[in-house]
Amino acid sequence: MKNRDYHIPFSGLKDGKHHFEFALDNTFFTTYAFEEFNAAHIQVSVVLNKLSTFMELDFKATGSVNINCDTTNEPFDLPIEAAIELVVKFGDEFDNENESLLVLPHGEHQVDVAQYMYEMVVLAVPAKRVHPGVLDGSLESEVLETLEKLGVKELKEQKEEIEETDPRWDALKKLLTDK
Repeated sequence: MKNRDYHIPFSGLKDGKHHFEFALDNTFFTTYAFEEFNAAHIQVSVVLNKLSTFMELDFKATGSVNINCDTTNEPFDLPIEAAIELVVKFGDEFDNENESLLVLPHGEHQVDVAQYMYEMVVLAVPAKRVHPGVLDGSLESEVLETLEKLGVKELKEQKEEIEETDPRWDALKKLLTDK
């Protein structure tokens, strides 16, 4: 993705800290063909610390993404908070193989931070996305009712299996506690 909106020009900056702000919405993520978010509202703050031979970039993202629950498929807003650090050095050729070190060719005057912001936000989303209403029991959904009907039977079977233990193992477990 080549979008100048996410480039930080550093060539005219004095040594020291400089602040940059970026607003990411769903169009930013669709340019990466990432369509898991229904909507996104994220503010990214980048602090560039320019030193004589290298630069440090500190990214901090806050906001929310609207995604579907993995259990009920109900959409909900998931708060996002993420942070990464990146060191930018100069060398003979471009190298971004290391996730925390970027090597730019000598003579470069700006750094593209879009890929780092994208990865930071996408990795901040948990693998299992559960609606907060599912966790606290306040969400009413047909899917949850169906899961509850089916789940009670399984829980009863699991409890029965736990109660039916082999008495030989019980005797061995008793040896561990009789010291």
